[in-house]
Amino acid sequence: MITNNKTNSMKQQYILSIDQGTSSSRAVLFDKKQRIVGVEQEELQVYYPSKAWVEQDPVEIMDSVYKVVERLLKNFDIKPDEIAAIGITNQRETTVVWDQKTGEPIHRAIVWQDVRTQAYCTQIKEDGYDRFIKKRTGLIIDSYFSATKLKWILDKYDGNRERSKRGELLFGTIDSWILWNLSDRKSHYTDYSNASRTMLFNITDRKWCPKLLSYFNIPPEILPEVKDTSGLFGYTAKGFLGYKIPITAMVGDQQSSLFGHHCMEAGMVKNTYGTGCFMLMNTGDQIVDSSYGLLSTIAWQFNGEITYALEGSVFVAGAVIQWLRDEMGLIKTAAESEFFAKKVNDNNGVYFVPAFTGLGAPYWDGAAQGAILGLTRDSNKNHIIRAALESMAFQTKDILNSMVNDSGINMIKLYVDGGAVENDFLMQFQADILDAEIKRPENKESTSLGAALFAGIAVGYYSLNSLKEHEYIDRVFVPSMNDDERKRIYQGWKQAIQRVKTSE
Repeated sequence: MITNNKTNSMKQQYILSIDQGTSSSRAVLFDKKQRIVGVEQEELQVYYPSKAWVEQDPVEIMDSVYKVVERLLKNFDIKPDEIAAIGITNQRETTVVWDQKTGEPIHRAIVWQDVRTQAYCTQIKEDGYDRFIKKRTGLIIDSYFSATKLKWILDKYDGNRERSKRGELLFGTIDSWILWNLSDRKSHYTDYSNASRTMLFNITDRKWCPKLLSYFNIPPEILPEVKDTSGLFGYTAKGFLGYKIPITAMVGDQQSSLFGHHCMEAGMVKNTYGTGCFMLMNTGDQIVDSSYGLLSTIAWQFNGEITYALEGSVFVAGAVIQWLRDEMGLIKTAAESEFFAKKVNDNNGVYFVPAFTGLGAPYWDGAAQGAILGLTRDSNKNHIIRAALESMAFQTKDILNSMVNDSGINMIKLYVDGGAVENDFLMQFQADILDAEIKRPENKESTSLGAALFAGIAVGYYSLNSLKEHEYIDRVFVPSMNDDERKRIYQGWKQAIQRVKTSE
C-alpha cells in the first residue's frame, strides 16, 4: 500500500481528483463515501490558428490546474495533509512536446479535435498501413490520435530528431504534462488507458510498438514510461502545496467515466451525452476486433490485470438541440425540448437524422447530410423537437447493437451521464428503444470520480470490492414500450438512415 509522509494519518479525509478537459480544468474533492465535498473550475482558451487547426497553451492548462486546486483547498478550508492522494483524468490524444531542461513547450498543445494531419492520414491508408495499425493499436487511421500530431511537431522543430534522441525533448498527452509539472519535473509517465490512444501502443503486448515508432519516425527516448492506471506516479512538489501528496492515478477521461460508474464487469456500458456521445463497453480481458468501425481500447490496468473496452462515438447528440435553439429558434433553452416533446403522443412519423458532419459508426458515410424526414401537413414543431431528441436514442442503439454484435456480450445495464441526461423524456425513450434499464446517478461527476477511485484504491482509502456499496442512483428508467412498437419505430429510423446515406 502506498502512503504519503504522514502514514495512516487520521487527517487524510479526502481524495483529490484533477479533471483536465478541453473547455476547462476542474478540481473535485471526494470523501470516503464517494460524495463530492467541493468543486472548482477554470475555463480555458482554445486557439484556432488556421482552418480546422485546434490548439491550447500547455502553460495556461497547467496554470489553470494550479488555480483550481489552490482555490478548492482555500474555499473549503482543506489542509494539504488532509488529502490522501491525487488522481488525474484528462482530455485524451491532445499532444504536448516540451524541453526537458527549460520545461517550456516547443509548440502549443495540438488538441484531439485538430485535423491538420488528415492528408497524412490518407497517405497512411494509401501505404496500406491501416490494417497493421488497427491490429496493433485497436484504432482506425485518423488525425484524432496522437501519433500524427507528434510527428507533425517533430517534423517542424526537430526534423533530424537529434534533440529527441538525446532526451532533450519529452512527449506526453495532457496527463503526462500535468504529472511532470506537479512532481517538480521528476516523473515522466503515462498510464495504459492514455497510451492506448496514441496510435503508437501495442494493446496486445502492452508496449510501445517499435514498428510504429519507426514508421512515424518517433524516437523512443521522447516517450513516457507506461504504468498501471492505479499506482504511484510521484509526489507533488513541496513548493506547490507545501506538502508531498502522492499522485496515484492517471486515466483518460472516457475510461475514467466508465470506472466512475462502477462498470467493472464485461457487458457494462456507459454513455456520456454531450455535444456528441461517447460510449464504452467493458469487454473484460478480451480485445474485441470490431466489424463496425468501433475502437478497441484499454480501459485500465492495475495490479497487472488488464481490462479492455469497445468505444463508439455519436458525432451529433446534444448539438442537435443546440441547433434547434440557436439556428432554428424552435426553443429558447435546451430544457424546453422536453416540454415540447411531451406535448405530442409520438413523432407522427417524423425522423431527424442529424448528419451535420456525416454519419459515424456503424454507417461511416462522411458525405451524408442531415435531414428531417416524414413531414406531412399535420406535422408541427413539437414533432420535430421530439424527433431530434429521439435521434440521440436511435444513434445510441445503433452503436450498442454494434458493440453487442462485435463482442458477443449482452449489455447488462446502461449507465449515463452528461448534460442531456437531465431530460427525462430522452432517458425514458432511451430505455424503451433499447429495452433495457437506464441508470442515472446522483453524482454527475463520474469522470472525476473514476480518477478518485483509482487513486484511493492505490493508497487503501477505497476498497475495490466495496465500491458499489456507495452507488447513488438518482433514477432508474425502466422500459415500458411493447416489442411491436419498438420494432416499428426503430425500423422507421433505419429507413430514414437509408434515405440520407450516399453509399451502400
